[in-house]
Amino acid sequence: MSFVSADRRPGQDNSVQSVDRAVSILQVLGRRGAAGVTEISTELGVHKSTVSRLLGTLEARGLVEQAANRGRYRLGYGVVQLAEGASRKHDLSLSSRSVCSALAEEVGESVLIAVSDGRDVVTIDQVIGSAMITTVNWVGQRSPMHATSSGKVFLAHLPDAELRRYVEEGLTRYTERTIVDPDALASELASVRERGYATTYEEQEIGLTAVAAPVRGHDGDVIAALCVSGPSFRLGPSLLPAIAERLIPAAARISERNGYPKVG
Repeated sequence: MSFVSADRRPGQDNSVQSVDRAVSILQVLGRRGAAGVTEISTELGVHKSTVSRLLGTLEARGLVEQAANRGRYRLGYGVVQLAEGASRKHDLSLSSRSVCSALAEEVGESVLIAVSDGRDVVTIDQVIGSAMITTVNWVGQRSPMHATSSGKVFLAHLPDAELRRYVEEGLTRYTERTIVDPDALASELASVRERGYATTYEEQEIGLTAVAAPVRGHDGDVIAALCVSGPSFRLGPSLLPAIAERLIPAAARISERNGYPKVG
């Protein structure tokens, strides 16, 4: 995705251009985590004085804040409030929240709800587990399907033609454990369908392990993935089947709340 909006677009007045650039700044900070005026200016091709002025406005509205090392900016709490507002309006977040909270309390790790969007999965809700000392806010984050447990859930249930198209567009390697061989991925997805859950062990990011199960809508289609995620030193591969035993029934409860018939 390109965040560049330096040139004024045809028919675009100054106020619209300012909004466009302000949004681009937020996107840069969302991707980088923190950045200074010069970095943002260089990436967007916008004059530093313009970036500084827009950052001042965004800071006044609580959408950005200065990081501990002065001169660098990061997203502010106002963005979190906006994201929470969007999440509250999402029926899936509402129907899954209590189940996610109970599961997070049970397993002690973070529990996420993710939906598919193109070649990625996007986290729409997150509950932090009690064992988490430091936390990563995954809400709104995009992750590649083939390198994540949530993504593998969706890939495993794609029609053959769609899966073939996904693979043909390329499987990017993120770590040495990322599955980039089409045959190996096909075998992995067959296992996901057979056992009812997907796993990743440091395939997207070193030190991160996750397990996910499908959430289905009233018609049986997979509409989301329920995921338990944690650090690899605590959530090793040998523990994932036991986590899955708790995860799968939780995903089934969310499915029932979304109209999928209860089994048994």
